[in-house]
Amino acid sequence: MPSDYILVVDDEPDIRELVKEILEDEGYQVTVAEDGETALKKLQLRRPDVMLLDIWMPDIDGITLLKKLTEDEQNHKLCFPVIMMSGHATIDTAVESTRLGAYDFLEKPLSLAKLLLTVEHALDTFKLGKENQGLKQQLPEVEELIGKSTHILELREQIEATAHYENHVLVNGQRGTGKSNIARLIHQSSNRKNGPFIDISMMSIDDDMLTKELFGSEKDGKIKYGLIEQANNGILFINDIALLDPFIQGRIERLIETHEIYRVDGTAPVKVNTRIIASTEFDLKNLVTQQQFRQDLYQQLSLGKINVPSLLSHREDIPELLNYYLERYVQINKFTYRHFSIGAINRLRNYEWPGNLFELQNLVQRLLIDGHEEIIDIEEVEIALSKYHYKEEESNINFQHNPLFELSLKEAREQFEKAYLEYRLNQENGSVGKVAKFADVERTHLYRKIRSLGIDVKVFSHKKKQD
Repeated sequence: MPSDYILVVDDEPDIRELVKEILEDEGYQVTVAEDGETALKKLQLRRPDVMLLDIWMPDIDGITLLKKLTEDEQNHKLCFPVIMMSGHATIDTAVESTRLGAYDFLEKPLSLAKLLLTVEHALDTFKLGKENQGLKQQLPEVEELIGKSTHILELREQIEATAHYENHVLVNGQRGTGKSNIARLIHQSSNRKNGPFIDISMMSIDDDMLTKELFGSEKDGKIKYGLIEQANNGILFINDIALLDPFIQGRIERLIETHEIYRVDGTAPVKVNTRIIASTEFDLKNLVTQQQFRQDLYQQLSLGKINVPSLLSHREDIPELLNYYLERYVQINKFTYRHFSIGAINRLRNYEWPGNLFELQNLVQRLLIDGHEEIIDIEEVEIALSKYHYKEEESNINFQHNPLFELSLKEAREQFEKAYLEYRLNQENGSVGKVAKFADVERTHLYRKIRSLGIDVKVFSHKKKQD
């Protein structure tokens, strides 16, 4: 398993080497620095998982270095835990270092047992903090795969097999099939399960910021560690990888090939040990043929390809899924327990499920929120299905009743954006450039949006001109 990386900063050679030897015996990767300037150079080369920092040093003292690190970080919060060390510090110094964001304070001569325990607690606490910030996952637990169909049994086997290798992974499936949960299941079963799991969606970050968010940056001696470095010894899950522009695709492919990255404005390569899991609902092979996705990156990711089945392809699992989510949401949200009639279950087994598992989850929640009878019958299901699905003939705004108002804001926005962009593409004879200019959006961002909404531009590019 990849081991955590520790930077030890101390001007006393004997202490540096002793601490290094002890930590390496425990399986950690360790590097040392004899002063603040050397420490800054080491930090530039690689982000540590923990830093042990002496307070009294000849050039830059530990408190000054700690201040610099917090000033460089966004929100003035360290992106790794710092443990301060000193043999003659005052209480005020200890308090000041803690106020600046240090995780803990160790007195010299060091108790080796306390040193190891503090390092272990710092790692555990910091990883837990990342989870709570939402870098790992939105839900407190990974959802198990529900069902006994051949598709689900094969998917479980694929996940288990993929988890135990170190190759990068492409998770392919329709929207709403639970691709991000598949990635978390791989992480949970892998040798990297104790490392970070960082989830990034291409639609959540502005184009101009995406490179810096992923690869980090260096400016005027200040280092911003990107998500790839933050996922070191763990997994970076890239949601919607088809939406990456070719330049960033190339940088991701280089990372896979060399295990190195260059930060924005950085001059030296940075070693990383990050496993990539990417997802897409698009046919990447077809995008490669259309020269819209890099062939080398596709080939690298395809070595560990997992195809997630649509809900329609394993409809025999629907009764079990309905019961699972009923019980889950009753437990989590304290809803009154209800159960489906046989007729309602049969109706849902024969439903098309265009939104796949995500739609099923939403339907169950809505039925629990809106209904009060113990039994969910077929009539209530029919009303729910008709009520929550947007119909094109009802697309004009109507404040008395509009199906859009019954959707989540995200779902409603997607419905509107799709209708708007299809209308504009139709007006501009499929010209994305003209639509981008009219809509006042950046062209690359518009291409990503069009792909994410599943719009086929070619449909609009053959419109006959009116005489």
